[in-house]
Formats: sequence, structure tokens, C-alpha cells
Amino acid sequence: MDHIEELRKRLLKSALAVVLMTIIALYFSEQLLAFVVAPLGGVKLHVTEVTGSFNAYLKIALIAGVLSALPVIFYQLWTFISPGLYRQEKSMVMPLVTISTLLFLAGAAFCYFLILPLSLKFLIDFSGGLFSPIITVGSYISFAGMLILAFGVGFELPIVTYFLGRMGIVSSQALSKGRRYAAVIILITSAIFTPTPDVFTQMMLAVPMYLLYELSIVIVRITGKNK
Repeated sequence: MDHIEELRKRLLKSALAVVLMTIIALYFSEQLLAFVVAPLGGVKLHVTEVTGSFNAYLKIALIAGVLSALPVIFYQLWTFISPGLYRQEKSMVMPLVTISTLLFLAGAAFCYFLILPLSLKFLIDFSGGLFSPIITVGSYISFAGMLILAFGVGFELPIVTYFLGRMGIVSSQALSKGRRYAAVIILITSAIFTPTPDVFTQMMLAVPMYLLYELSIVIVRITGKNK
């Protein structure tokens, strides 16, 4: 019960940070929306509901709120885990918070500047000019937001495996032997977390995640706990 109460407090603090940053992001929602729709390359968005514009600004503010609150979220996560660590490992909490935040933002930036434009071009041009796309602002924000968050979470793989390796839960040998299983799990995860069922977008997420898995093997081999 003590652990559950501690977890509740950590989750509450994280949620409050998200709410606070979302409220602040609402003030800049127009600028944020213009930034998010830039990868469309001039394709006009549409609103089909009375509350469409309001919901769009709310969604974009919520996504920005989550991204802005990442340092607090990761701090609450690592401090919840820290009582189970050794003294020298507890001193790594703040570096872990910093690295976790940077990895998430790197994944989000990688998606925004490279993957999102390629995915949009592929999906919009797929009809070959037979159809005129009518994209609603709500569907676009949901698509872009989920894709960005998926890449951000995927880029956390090295830090997770580093932590598990330091605790002796996983080893580089076990990760190396599990490559074929990891590839299947990554493909399934990509299919679940990508907002569209197209194979192109799923592979755009799966390939970087597998490369990160290979990087994780190297990290655990160097920093993992010896038997």
C-alpha cells in the first residue's frame, strides 16, 4: 500500500505538470498549430464540426503540454524507482532525467522533420491524383501527434535497456540472442502505435527502433552489470 500511495503521488504531480503546461500552451496554440501543419506543404485543412477549431487548439495544446512536462514526468518516474537502487545508482537520477528528455525530444524531432513529411507525401499522393484529399484539422493533429509521441517513446529504448542492464536484469548476450524476437515485437509495436494501418509508416517507425535495439546491445555490453 505504501508503494501504491507513492505511485499515486508521483502520477498526480505528473498530471498537474501536464495540466499546467497545457494551459500555458493554449495561449500559444495558434503559433503551435501553424508549426505542426508546416509538414503538409500548403495542403489546406478543413473543419467539419462546430467545435472543430476549438478541439484542434485543445489537442495541440495538450500535446505541447505533455512534451513541455517531460522533465517533471521523467523525474517522478526515476525518483519512484530510485528507492530500489544502490547509493551510487541513485546519483544517476538527474542525468537519467536529462537523457530521457533529450532522447524523447530527439525522437519527436526525427519524426517531425523527416518521417512526418515522407509519410504525408506517401499517403496523400497514393491515390495518384484520382481523389482530392479533404483532410480535417482534427484528424491531422491526431495523426501527427500520435506519430510524434510514438517516435518519442521509441527513442527511449536505449535508456530503458541501460537501466535494466545496470540492474543485471538483462545482458548483452541475451539481447543478442533475442534479435529475431525483438524484430517481431518491434513490428507489432509499430503496427499498434502508428495512427494509420499503412505498412510504409509502420516501417518508418520499426527500422529506427530496431537500430536503437542494436545500439542498446552495445550500451548494455559496455555498462551492464557483471554476473
